[in-house]
Amino acid sequence: MKPVRIILFREFESYFATPLAYVFIVIFLVLTGVCTFSFGALFERGQADLAPLFSLLPWLYLFLVPAISMRLWAEERKSGSIELLLTLPVTTWQAVLGKFLAAWIFLGIALVLTFPSWITINYLGNPDNGAVFAGYVGAFVMAGAYLAVGSCMSALTNNQVIAFVVAAIVCFILTIAGLPAVTEWSRAFFDGISSWSLFGAAARDAVQTFGAALTDGIAGLSFLTHFTNITKGVLALRDVLYFALVITFFLLASTALLEARKSN
Repeated sequence: MKPVRIILFREFESYFATPLAYVFIVIFLVLTGVCTFSFGALFERGQADLAPLFSLLPWLYLFLVPAISMRLWAEERKSGSIELLLTLPVTTWQAVLGKFLAAWIFLGIALVLTFPSWITINYLGNPDNGAVFAGYVGAFVMAGAYLAVGSCMSALTNNQVIAFVVAAIVCFILTIAGLPAVTEWSRAFFDGISSWSLFGAAARDAVQTFGAALTDGIAGLSFLTHFTNITKGVLALRDVLYFALVITFFLLASTALLEARKSN
């Protein structure tokens, strides 16, 4: 793990060597504050919880995390420094993991800096701090999932703008997959197909069964579904495992893409 630590510290220091880190943190804190107290109506709700913050956090991540992840590999590829990095005595997986962990810790710091909201609800009422803690844990692992997707998209291209746009699109799809509008449309689509007169009774039942299973599978891929479960105060293994699998999958995909470029 020594090469991973070296890359982690190198990358983490690079964030604060430029105004990028400070600008991102300020923008993130301003947006979370506006979303919590204005759009989320924290005071008007009359409830001592951070539901307004957690409910809007995935939509902030949708745009802010790709802005951080787009530079992970696209910048290295554009400048040509990736060739130098991959010739060092480190494996591609170690480089991917080190850069990912540095960005993830940076996002974690930005998330922790929202603690004034937690202090506010404790001052105004008697919140369930266990549920708040679970929400912060869920927000952190969800940030890792968004970041892993962005890392993969960044490894796919040497253009940061393209990496940002593609990452935002993929993250958007993974976010809305579990929304009622999506699941209802999917069920209606398969119900419409099963109503075709050319299908027999057995075929219609098979189409409906397949459609229901596919709809449930799509809903199960949603970041929003698993994050919402965690914010209720229950750190279920399946929800944490889901984010862990998403992170692992996209980091392995990043490694495969970089290895393919290395072999070329």
